[in-house]
Amino acid sequence: MPALLIDVGNTNSKFGLAERTGLGPSFALPTDRAATPDSLGLAIVSALSFHGVKPADIEAAVASSVVPPLSPVLSAAVSRYLGVRLRFVPTDIPVPLKNLYGRPHEVGADRLVTAYAGRMLVDAPSLVVIDFGTATNFDCVRGNAFLGGLICPGMLTSLSGLVAKTAKLPHVALDPPGDGALSIGRSTAECINQGFVFGFADMVQGVTTRLCAHLGGEVRVLATGGFAEKLAPICPALRDVRPELLLEGLRRLWLGHAPRRDGAKNRLS
Repeated sequence: MPALLIDVGNTNSKFGLAERTGLGPSFALPTDRAATPDSLGLAIVSALSFHGVKPADIEAAVASSVVPPLSPVLSAAVSRYLGVRLRFVPTDIPVPLKNLYGRPHEVGADRLVTAYAGRMLVDAPSLVVIDFGTATNFDCVRGNAFLGGLICPGMLTSLSGLVAKTAKLPHVALDPPGDGALSIGRSTAECINQGFVFGFADMVQGVTTRLCAHLGGEVRVLATGGFAEKLAPICPALRDVRPELLLEGLRRLWLGHAPRRDGAKNRLS
């Protein structure tokens, strides 16, 4: 029976189905701070039905969230419509990384989960996880310790800020050119697209280079989030893109706290 994994972000919430053997299909819903347990529950049930899953099929539900006011609403929706208790990371399920943040409670659950997933997937002494979301996060892991990182603007967040302050801007897709080569824009849309795409690619490349030098030794870089795959062809730092990194982290945390068929607890691996 599958588990439902939920990543509540500031802009969108991603839902994934997981078996003990791996991840299944996923879907995304807008993060609606005005949602009710019924509106959210019905939306989840409808999406599950599209993937051929009934509410009674769900074995467990695990979430990470950076929108605390939505947590009780989501918990009520999952309980009412799926009949399982929603457990949150890290309050209900701890992340087995040593958190070296000055104020550990300030670290977003999404950052801890992606750092943990990266640590489980690669064995290099140090690791940098780059997550392209509402913000662009650079998170550093050495050994089994979460060191902290850097938070930079997100591409869409920056574009929204520009649109809010500028009249009559055209729609911009933020897509790298097919040949991967920078060109001089000959329209406002082209100028913005070239500036944002190559500007962010070089920002990521520069910050990653500095972080790797600071960490020293062998450092692996993993990238995830919406724009990781788009920027990878023009940003050498993004050689290893893992689109489902956060959901994989939630899956492993679920397995570490899920009863085995013999009734015992699985150990985190």
